[in-house]
Amino acid sequence: MLFNSFEFLVFFPTVVGLYFLLPYRFRWLLLLIASYTFYMFWRVDYAIILVISTLIDYTCGRMMDRYSEEERARRKPWLWLSLVSNLGILFTFKYYNFFNGAASDLANLLGVSYAAPAFELLLPMGISFYTFQTMSYSIDVYYGRIKAEKHLGIFALFVTFFPQLVAGPIERAGNLLGQLKQKHDFDYDRVTSGLRLMAWGLFKKVVVADRLAIMVNQVYNNPTNYEGIPLIIATVFFAFQIYCDFSGYSDMAIGAARVMGFNLMENFRRPYFSKSIKEFWGRWHISLSTWFRDYLYIPLGGNRVVKWRWYYNIFIVFLVSGFWHGANWTFLVWGALHGFYQVFGEVTKRKRDNLASQIGLKKWGSLYSFIQIGSTFVLVCLAWVFFRANTIGDAWYITTNIFMGFTESLSTITSSSVAFKYYILLGKAKEVFVLALLFIAVLIIIDSIQERYRIKSLIVSYPSLLRLSLYSFLIITIILYGNFSNTEFIYFQF
Repeated sequence: MLFNSFEFLVFFPTVVGLYFLLPYRFRWLLLLIASYTFYMFWRVDYAIILVISTLIDYTCGRMMDRYSEEERARRKPWLWLSLVSNLGILFTFKYYNFFNGAASDLANLLGVSYAAPAFELLLPMGISFYTFQTMSYSIDVYYGRIKAEKHLGIFALFVTFFPQLVAGPIERAGNLLGQLKQKHDFDYDRVTSGLRLMAWGLFKKVVVADRLAIMVNQVYNNPTNYEGIPLIIATVFFAFQIYCDFSGYSDMAIGAARVMGFNLMENFRRPYFSKSIKEFWGRWHISLSTWFRDYLYIPLGGNRVVKWRWYYNIFIVFLVSGFWHGANWTFLVWGALHGFYQVFGEVTKRKRDNLASQIGLKKWGSLYSFIQIGSTFVLVCLAWVFFRANTIGDAWYITTNIFMGFTESLSTITSSSVAFKYYILLGKAKEVFVLALLFIAVLIIIDSIQERYRIKSLIVSYPSLLRLSLYSFLIITIILYGNFSNTEFIYFQF
């Protein structure tokens, strides 16, 4: 079931209404049934994977909890069972064909016979998200950070909680499990706050992201038909498309949970205002970046090692992060690029700071910040080329032709006789392009305000008539300009 579907428009109010009407002791069961129903709207038979993952991790957690921290060696086999089972399921559905294809290509190159069959398996929706969530639970139980959950139903709800089941945020057991046992009374302010966030997330998805997707898809699915400005615009548009698509989902997930009284972790914090790649990853997909920090980067040694090993740790984390996103060389290159950015940034930080001081840039605070934000955005967009491109070949074509024919593209666009020949990417009415720019501008303005103020506090301080007008305007804009073709969220495929 999609958040941007008619089914969810019926499903969510029904669940919320029943949730607050039912006695407290039955609410977990309602949410568990609702969560499985939510998932099975996509595919019924794949719900069995959720059941298997839940039972394995529940059992492993309980078995580890039988031993004290001093008996950690006796916990280890159960930790390995949990990790191998989860990663085995993930590998089978998501990565087997990638490695099988790579092995076949290598065998052909070496002239060796290779006949392992490929599996025609549909990737389970959200498998990377709930797999990482259950793995973190097992690891935390193993190290004694949390106690194993004894209530199978509550644990199953932790794995499948429908607002964040298929695209995060990737919650930690220490934050969510306890909340699932608490009694949440109806609170008007909290409910309206959650609904506002859901409406804003829906705006970002159906009005901005899905509108930009039309133009981005035309170029990225046929990149060799374009060069110069169309490639630049498509790449910048994709940067905003994926931001609005993914953060829109997170906003709706956090808002939906908030309506019922649950607090999910923040997943985006206006990432395109970052002044460095390091800061970008402190603002983008926070639940994943902190997961890799806690469960991979720190166990590798973090920055408590010699410099070359520190740089290696950083690079490996981003390479694995790229592979987490998809079994494709394009994602590996995307991850490697961000790893390179991070390492290069650390190596050159002192020299860049000295250079900025010498030429007096630091005295111009706003200008210096603008240059930092702009350069970070350019680097992020360059990496997005590989993330979005269908193949490495397409990505290479785009990166090598993005500035080709620049003068010709400019003259084409400004020529009155062939203005919007490409329809600046779409080939249809220029109004769609103008509206896309307008909504991106609205997004940037709202994010700029949020950088300086708590927009929630600002809205609450307005007179009720003005608040009602703002809400009505947002809803009308969604109805008039939203794309309601039930387009999946981009991160559902991960």
